[in-house]
Amino acid sequence: MAKIVVEVMLKPEILDPQGKAVASALPRLGFTFATSVRQGKRFEIEVAGDATPAQLAEVEKAAGTLLANPVIENYTVKVEK
Repeated sequence: MAKIVVEVMLKPEILDPQGKAVASALPRLGFTFATSVRQGKRFEIEVAGDATPAQLAEVEKAAGTLLANPVIENYTVKVEK
C-alpha cells in the first residue's frame, strides 16, 4: 500500500487570516520562535500496491479540480514512504 500526499497552500500573494491569527496567538501562549505563519491543507490518499504514474496523474488531476483552488492555491503531489 502506498500513500500519495497532496499539500495545498495559499499562494504567497493571497492574504492568510487564519495564519495571521495563529501567528498572533503564539506569543500570547509563550511561543516566540515564529516570525510568520501560513496555514494549509494536507490530504493523504492510500492506494493498493505501489503508486503508479497513472495514479499520480489522476491524483494530480483531482488536486487541481477538487482538492485545491488553483486560482488562489498552489499544491504539490508526492509519494510518501
